[in-house]
Amino acid sequence: MTDGNPSEGLGPSEQAVLEKIDEQNIDFLRLQFTDILGTVKNVSIPASQAEKAFTDGIYFDGSSIEGFVRIQESDMRLVPDPDTFSVLPWRTREDEGSGGAARLICDVINTSTGEPFEGDPRYVLKQALDRAEEMGYTVNAAPEPEFFLFEEDEDGRATTNTNDAGGYFDLAPKDLASDVRRDIIYGLEDMGFEIEASHHEVAQGQHEINFEYDDALSTADNVGTFRTVVRAIAAQHDLHATFMPKPIPRINGSGMHTHISLFKDGENAFHDGDDEFDLSETAKQFTAGILEHAPALAAVTNPTVNSYKRLVPGYEAPVYVAWSDRNRSALIRKPAARVPAASRIEARFPDPSCNPYLALAALIHAGLDGIKKGLECPDPVRENIYEFDEQKREEYGIETLPSNLGEALDALEEDEVVQDALGEHVGEKFLEAKNSEYDDYRVDVSQWELDRYLEKF
Repeated sequence: MTDGNPSEGLGPSEQAVLEKIDEQNIDFLRLQFTDILGTVKNVSIPASQAEKAFTDGIYFDGSSIEGFVRIQESDMRLVPDPDTFSVLPWRTREDEGSGGAARLICDVINTSTGEPFEGDPRYVLKQALDRAEEMGYTVNAAPEPEFFLFEEDEDGRATTNTNDAGGYFDLAPKDLASDVRRDIIYGLEDMGFEIEASHHEVAQGQHEINFEYDDALSTADNVGTFRTVVRAIAAQHDLHATFMPKPIPRINGSGMHTHISLFKDGENAFHDGDDEFDLSETAKQFTAGILEHAPALAAVTNPTVNSYKRLVPGYEAPVYVAWSDRNRSALIRKPAARVPAASRIEARFPDPSCNPYLALAALIHAGLDGIKKGLECPDPVRENIYEFDEQKREEYGIETLPSNLGEALDALEEDEVVQDALGEHVGEKFLEAKNSEYDDYRVDVSQWELDRYLEKF
């Protein structure tokens, strides 16, 4: 593929990727990007086309992708980001004797203008990071995406039968998925992840694997990669991994608690050692911004009908618009930090069905709006808000998140800051897709309704 001489038109990063392709005997490249709803899309090309992909891009039909463009505006171009090159571990482990496959995450270019496509979720997040940079900040983030492992039926279809009866931090024999988590961790580490911890979560069949803090763009890239690796390696164990927020009624659902901090001039802008909570005024204003825009944020961070089956009191999911340094019933928590650089806030309401690029962009815009306007952060609520009655919540001034997707979409339509985070194209297409989804849900008749009412009335 290469003769040892630098290829014309390629920078050092692109040239390094070509060398890795040769060294690691890569046969195919999967060029990945996401649609507006967060689904990872993929175009596979022979590794021999890698140089062309870097210099010219790879063309595709954008009208076939959810929320991209109309048929008369269909030509789009993928440009790989060389920093995202990674070998896919499940391919190389299955057959080490043959060539492997690798992936590159791409930016989407509008061929008619040659500019970044405004409907590309990765571009939306880049715009949010530019906004932060204009205010002097860089953004770090770390998500904690939870997931369920279910057995498959004889036809290979997913069931909702969990493969274990374990609970929080349980060990084998109750936690029968420890080997699966181990293989997932090996796969993630092969792709460059630094894994902090893994454990069984509260619900049967529910799991969590935590990876290191990173810059916000890399973090969003990593969430998409994480979901892909988890599903692929679970399938090798004849299991189905799902990031659906609430696949089983009346037990805990899956969240994606998201840790965020801002840095300025190399220092953590969220830390203040003289503050009771070790939080700077900047951190408190950022927190106030998220609380202010929480109803609209929910449409982006919790974007499915099913998301609101998780956001109910009593199942550890936060529904109350408040923050705390102690309990987990509030929307935002201030985790303990061993060193100043680790000071951060944890948004506990997002779930893993969200588009990570859009969710982070919306959270960043909301927080920056709090800084820009100098919003005052309310006092932390250190009591268990789940135990408050309505009168006490009113006394504390605590509101609740929307109770369903429709209410969240209404809030989004009224919130200029979160709409600005998404941009005109994505905002319009996102609302169009999600309103259609909610309307379809409203006219459907569930099995619960049939069981409860069919013979009664």
